[in-house]
Amino acid sequence: MNPIKFYKTEPIPLEFHKVRIVQKMNLVPLERRLLAIQEAGFNTFKLSTRDVFLDMLTDSGTNAMSDNQLAAMMQADDAYAGSQSFEKLRKAILEVLGKKYVLPTHQGRGAENVICQTFIKPGNVIPMNYHFTTALAHITATGGKIEELLCDDALILQSQNPFKGNMDIEKLEKCILRHGVDNIPFIRMEASTNLIGGQPFSIRNMMDVRKIADKYGIMLVLDASLIGENAYLVKMREEEWKENPMEEIIKMITSLADLVYFSARKLSSSRGGGICTNRKALYQKMEALIPLYEGFLTYGGMSIREIEAMAVGLYETLDETIICQSPEFIKFMVTGCMDKGIPMVTPPGVLGAHVDAMKFCSHIPQSQYPAGALTAAFYLCSGVRGMERGSVSSARDEQGNEVPADVELLRLALPRRVFTLSQVKYAMDRLEWLFDNRKLIGGLRFTYEPPVLRFFMGSLEPVEDWPARLVDKFRKDFGDSL
Repeated sequence: MNPIKFYKTEPIPLEFHKVRIVQKMNLVPLERRLLAIQEAGFNTFKLSTRDVFLDMLTDSGTNAMSDNQLAAMMQADDAYAGSQSFEKLRKAILEVLGKKYVLPTHQGRGAENVICQTFIKPGNVIPMNYHFTTALAHITATGGKIEELLCDDALILQSQNPFKGNMDIEKLEKCILRHGVDNIPFIRMEASTNLIGGQPFSIRNMMDVRKIADKYGIMLVLDASLIGENAYLVKMREEEWKENPMEEIIKMITSLADLVYFSARKLSSSRGGGICTNRKALYQKMEALIPLYEGFLTYGGMSIREIEAMAVGLYETLDETIICQSPEFIKFMVTGCMDKGIPMVTPPGVLGAHVDAMKFCSHIPQSQYPAGALTAAFYLCSGVRGMERGSVSSARDEQGNEVPADVELLRLALPRRVFTLSQVKYAMDRLEWLFDNRKLIGGLRFTYEPPVLRFFMGSLEPVEDWPARLVDKFRKDFGDSL
């Protein structure tokens, strides 16, 4: 797709879709927002959408579906077994991802469970470019451990490195030699590392990982949930692939993996998930766990309508005008915030715009969860629900000690085709006000902490009464404005 140049106006991301159906939103008053975040235990996951204006919590299951996807859902073959809708999905996965054996799951973490139950034994080590919360939980639950093997500069949040999701090849080989081949069931690569700002890996790096996997006879597993956006950034940033269509880039990436799994809530703007491979033996090892944990082999816990939408959505992943929308909106937001002095993760990645909470709230010690505090404070002043991606999203060690996260981020997700530019600018405006008043934000502490994936349902409270001070300053600056 050729770039769109503007004559006199500022360059802005140009949508290649029109809005035909709208959903009403509400911006509740500031006082209600204060009460809502208190009721939610300062955890934005527990907010009701009736109290949320712009829902930037996640891009998972929140991408807008196309007219073709909605139409396909009306043509579903409602059958428990042998559905023709599944045949359409199988054909789409073969043509888009290049894999012929398919195991459907209810979503991405269902796929993670099946893979981990099949291949991981207690004491095993999984090398990866970076963990994702649910992947780590499943690996740990089956007795495994992870080693994150990012390049040394990957955690420098403001940088020019275009592929901070790359795996360090030297570290990978040392890891294999240290633990032994027999103790490493697979190497995991995540397309666009979620927890460090949605940063992609390059095809060159994936090829190098493949060489090491072949050298030692280790399986290579790819989390392809964000492969569309990873492929788009490869096209934008990796010189060797700038002239290649999305179809070729995606197939090149998936061809390098023995096993590919994904969340369709991201990959195809639908619901569900799946595992796919060209190795029949791997397929057969996992096959029996689908009816046990998910559903029959031709629906895997999904409705047939979701399967129809997924098949169409996979083909739409090849359309650059569809895939580019979210990364370009993110780029616009990140660039605009950086121009105002707000510390953001650069270069802009995928999923959303990521705010560097350690710099934004440098006065809050990491033990008081600066990313969680910033996420709650931003909801207070804007009604925008973001997600904490820091120590709240981490887990304690085996002795129950807090393990500080590598990064502390506020993620403002920008799912595909959901928000308008004016809404993005509103979020940027409120973020700028909060940055100017950042010293009013204080820390948080846990009051209720589930033992697994605590960030979903945990509750926190302010270390001191800083929310009241923030509310008072908002009223002073904005009067009776919402």
